[in-house]
Amino acid sequence: MKIARCTEGGAPFWALVDTDTQTLQPIAGAFADWGPALTRAIAAGKAEEGRAALPLAGEARPLDSVRLLPPIEPINRVVVAGANYAKHLADDFGLKAPPQPIAFLKAYGALIGAHDPIRYPPLTQELDHEVELVVAVGSAPVDLADPLASVLGYTVGNDVSARDLQRSGPVGIGMDLFAAKSQDGSTGLGPWIVTRDEFPAGSPKLRLTLKVNGETRQDGNTAEMTWDVAQLVAFVQARSSFAGGDVMFTGSPAGVGQGTGRFLNPGDVVEASVDGIGTICNVVGPKAGA
Repeated sequence: MKIARCTEGGAPFWALVDTDTQTLQPIAGAFADWGPALTRAIAAGKAEEGRAALPLAGEARPLDSVRLLPPIEPINRVVVAGANYAKHLADDFGLKAPPQPIAFLKAYGALIGAHDPIRYPPLTQELDHEVELVVAVGSAPVDLADPLASVLGYTVGNDVSARDLQRSGPVGIGMDLFAAKSQDGSTGLGPWIVTRDEFPAGSPKLRLTLKVNGETRQDGNTAEMTWDVAQLVAFVQARSSFAGGDVMFTGSPAGVGQGTGRFLNPGDVVEASVDGIGTICNVVGPKAGA
């Protein structure tokens, strides 16, 4: 199943997407009305029963008639679990893998949809890209003995980062991750959630790539993650409980501008893809005052 959050110009709504026919069927209600039950059905091996129980409403409509929004509601949290690819840390930052995951929150206002423009923040001169697998948590509480049971599915993220701001933290304090990764209108998320039953059991092993103007800048696989999805979900849950509808970024492979010196510029077309899920394509907007 592919589940998108979208708008036709009015109030956002959720929908079941059929990419074969390029149509979508609206789902009635907020995520909390059907998301947890669907997640539990998938965990029980009853995905088709869960789909049949979705409160579909209204007529099917063309996929290209809607704007795809980030598949998360404003009441939910955006968690970022970083430093999760050893080669990324070594090649791009000259660092060794830490002894445990690193997690922090991203502002909801940073998110944009699958085809929205990337706002170029006025405070940075080093705008960078990071393609990531993103976990959509569907139900709570998370069982630490079986964290994947609370995962509804996966989507694609581009954790756009202002690297000069990231390094601007005072000496002895550390990186300024809030300034670097919560800039308004910068982080692509979508195009939809693909439910967990569409993938083999366990943490998914999927190729993820990022292209800038058609040139591949990042090419990795989630099998390279230091900590898999279950471990990351458990790590965060033990510190701050997930709610149904929250999402979690899981880290990015090597090849970002921090390592190559090739940062994003206005007009760049940025395509982030994860096999089995889809692609988000966002164009970098002008710098402030340009």
